[in-house]
Amino acid sequence: MNATTLPATADTSRDASDQRADRAFRWLVSGAGLLVLVSLISAALSMLWGGRDAFARFGLEFFWRDAWDPVQQDFGALVPIYGTLITALIAMLIAVPISFGIAMFLTEIAPKWLRTPVGAAIELLAGIPSIIYGMWGLFVLVPFLAEHVYPWVNDNLGEIPGIGAMFSGPPLGLGMGTAGLVLAIMVIPFISSVMREVFLTVPGQLKESAYALGATKTEVVWDVVLPYTRSAVIGGIFLGLGRALGETMAVTFVLGNAHRLTVSLLEPGNSIAATIANEFAEADSPMYLSSLIALGFVLFMVTFVVLTIARLMLRQLKKREGN
Repeated sequence: MNATTLPATADTSRDASDQRADRAFRWLVSGAGLLVLVSLISAALSMLWGGRDAFARFGLEFFWRDAWDPVQQDFGALVPIYGTLITALIAMLIAVPISFGIAMFLTEIAPKWLRTPVGAAIELLAGIPSIIYGMWGLFVLVPFLAEHVYPWVNDNLGEIPGIGAMFSGPPLGLGMGTAGLVLAIMVIPFISSVMREVFLTVPGQLKESAYALGATKTEVVWDVVLPYTRSAVIGGIFLGLGRALGETMAVTFVLGNAHRLTVSLLEPGNSIAATIANEFAEADSPMYLSSLIALGFVLFMVTFVVLTIARLMLRQLKKREGN
């Protein structure tokens, strides 16, 4: 009687203990997820509350006004928004093709003895602080561009009808083009690392079958590897875009910090993060401080919209793929 009862009691006690542990684990991970959501909403609401004076005075016009005059207490977010989007776009136009080439080289072309050191170098670039990129850009890249690149760009591309205005201007070295180039160098390690990891997930049987049917390496990459990893590749690109949109110190060093609207990539401009970093300590009035905090909310909304678009694109791709 006792021998039969003891194992049953032990099993019941163990089941109860497992259930309690499972509930505790479920509550723990649920709390972690809710903490992220609460932190996100709290950050957005705090910036919205801090910028309430600017939004109350300028209304929705704050988003498309190009004024920024602390003396007259006249502020608008158009120039920083424009600079943020343009520099991020330049960075993506440069970084995405290079990142794709790096990932393809490491997964399909490079010999095995070379893949590890190159991969380690890329990861090392990802770990360099952004202020180091900014100082390198200011003291090395800016003089080089001002002396050897931008004069040629202004003389040769600045005369092209239609797009010439984008490439004409004084060869200062500082400007949105330089900021976009520095951002590209910063986000290349992130995008290329994601691409490399997802390219490695492609089953070898798929590529070997394509090679057996007579496909070239280029055809295997475009017709097998990319379709198989398309969603993850797009996700990695938008991850790099989010990094470029929110970068502060590297952009602040090389952007020029001139609050004016210009289409020229050779002229100085401004961005949301750079404006906040440069002027937050100088905000000597409640409206000035509120406008800077409102810029932070604008940056939050821009990043949120970009990442939302990314999620919608990935969802559409999954639907087309039948997932």
